[in-house]
Amino acid sequence: MGQGHDLWDERAEAEASLPVGPAGGRTVAVALSYDPAESDAPKVVASGKGAIAEQILQLAFAHGVKVRTDPDLAQVLAAVEIDTVIPLEAFAAVAEILAYVYRANGQVSPISNGETA
Repeated sequence: MGQGHDLWDERAEAEASLPVGPAGGRTVAVALSYDPAESDAPKVVASGKGAIAEQILQLAFAHGVKVRTDPDLAQVLAAVEIDTVIPLEAFAAVAEILAYVYRANGQVSPISNGETA
C-alpha cells in the first residue's frame, strides 16, 4: 500500500489535507471495525466518496476516532462491501495501523497477543 499520514490529533491540518482519490480529486473515506471475539479480521463498516466521505471523517473527528490518510489503502478498502472483512492484500497495512492505535490507547493488541514469530 502507499505511504500513509497519521492524523490522530491534527484536526486542523487534517481538514486541509483530507485523503484524495485519484479520480477527480474526490475524498474517499473508509471506516473499519475490529472485534476479535466476532471475527478474525477487521471489517468495513462505512465507506463513501465526496460528501459521504466528508461526513464519515467529521463523525470520526467528533468521536475521537483515529484517522489515517492513505489514498491507496482507501481505494482498496472502498471496493469492499459494508460488513465484509478486509481483503488479504490490505491485512499488513491495516494491522500496522491497528497496532499503532492499540499502543496509543495503552492497550495490548489482540492481533499480536504478545506472541513473536
